[in-house]
Amino acid sequence: MEKIEHKMVPVNGLNMHIAELGKGPLVLFLHGFPELWYSWRHQILYMAVHGYRAVAPDLRGYGDTTGAPINDPTKFTIFHILGDIVGLLDAIAPNEDKVFVVGHDWGAYIAWLLCLYRPDKVKALVNLSVAFMPRTPTVQTFRALYGDDHYICRFQEPGDIEAEFAQIGVKRVVKKFLTFRTPGPFHFPKGKGFGDSPDAPIVLPSWLSEEDVNYYASKFEKNGFTGGVNYYRSIDINSELTAPWIGAQVKVPVKFIVGDLDLTYHIPGTKEYIHNGGFLKDVPLLEKVVVMEGAAHFINQEKAEEINKHIYDFFQKF
Repeated sequence: MEKIEHKMVPVNGLNMHIAELGKGPLVLFLHGFPELWYSWRHQILYMAVHGYRAVAPDLRGYGDTTGAPINDPTKFTIFHILGDIVGLLDAIAPNEDKVFVVGHDWGAYIAWLLCLYRPDKVKALVNLSVAFMPRTPTVQTFRALYGDDHYICRFQEPGDIEAEFAQIGVKRVVKKFLTFRTPGPFHFPKGKGFGDSPDAPIVLPSWLSEEDVNYYASKFEKNGFTGGVNYYRSIDINSELTAPWIGAQVKVPVKFIVGDLDLTYHIPGTKEYIHNGGFLKDVPLLEKVVVMEGAAHFINQEKAEEINKHIYDFFQKF
């Protein structure tokens, strides 16, 4: 880990923190919630050893990236974030017409739309957990499916979930999210925390150490969760902004990987879309779908070795 270099890059009005290692074709890693560049630590080391330049930013509102107007969720739309990504690529790889991209969770959503809007920037994509969405859903979509206690619905009121997270404690919040393995929806009833005793011990899996948790917690203790939660608060705006591209195809070579215990895989209609032709219709260069047995949402950390190999094997084709 000490080999990984850390830099600040002025991008789109931000000072964006990136972690990077290696030389060769650039692989850009995009993280989700509640994550950081650190989520890709295993992939950075692996790809650097295997002849690639691995770069993982802290996205707008996260970690050591500064300058985002945290108290204004309207500055966290997909176009703001894609502006950051395109600006970053122009700054760190001005001589590379196209780069490899890997995304997870929100990072996967960002990667899909980067490929949709700027296919000229992407050589090939490996996306984890979140399949392409023909239309960005609204908060009401999730409320109708799962009720007001669903985490996406609970994240909407500014300051509300932040106050609850503060009461629970940052480290416990990080542990509860990263160890969530239920293939159903994630509910967060108001005032009831995660539905368990606040003193109940949380047993960490073999792939997540106390040291890992401490790194995440140190950044969220410093900056709070608002930056990350703002991505959820921009969902309805994104649904409006992305409407002109309904029916457009993602024309970039793709490998998609999801765990069979991933909550996103069990959203009603998702499995049918992935496996019954809808996904391939919208992403015609989709080369492979991998469903990993016994894996949950944070698959790039839980199944790091397998994910590393999937990424490397796919990008070697190009």
